[in-house]
Amino acid sequence: MTAERRGRALGRRSLCAGLVAAAWASWPPTAPAQADAERREPRRRLVAAAYRQLGSAVRYDGAYRRIAYPGGDVPAEVGVCTDVVIRAYRAALGIDLQRLVHEDMRRSFVAYPKLWGLTAPDPNIDHRRVPNLATFLRRHGTVLATDAAAAEPGDLVTQRLPGNLPHIAIVADLRSPDGQRWQVIHNIGRGPRLEDALMLHRVTGCFRYPV
Repeated sequence: MTAERRGRALGRRSLCAGLVAAAWASWPPTAPAQADAERREPRRRLVAAAYRQLGSAVRYDGAYRRIAYPGGDVPAEVGVCTDVVIRAYRAALGIDLQRLVHEDMRRSFVAYPKLWGLTAPDPNIDHRRVPNLATFLRRHGTVLATDAAAAEPGDLVTQRLPGNLPHIAIVADLRSPDGQRWQVIHNIGRGPRLEDALMLHRVTGCFRYPV
């Protein structure tokens, strides 16, 4: 084989090798690990925003207040369990649950609980009530198992406290001291706290939003 023919053969083999390498490099379009990281990223940011609320002086106060709409909030020094969730979603993802819940209630008011004697949606308070948030999450999020085993960091868990009081918490990315379950970030009356409380009260729902 002449030097010229050898050169052409090597060129063809190099071209074929390059095409094969390019094909493998583009398949699959996204590596599984990267896809999983991208899927979890919104929830990671949500947990980070919830962590930033820890240690803030927040007096537990769910009193009715007139607030701006959209993007309204009660004063920073007051709040309840739902306010931890609402503030984390706004800070981390720019998601305004006040607006989303209100718009959904305007479209489908009949789908929401009738526990407060309202005849129409009220953007001052609706999103701050756990039963309303749970209804919105069932309608527009992913519903996970209610035994909390399927919950991952960044998911939301609803519970029933003593006295049949509804509660909501964000699943954190730190395990309990015994390593058996995730801890949660919530306000159960003492301001935003990180606590081993996932299984402390009866779980009524586990949700992922956005999906």
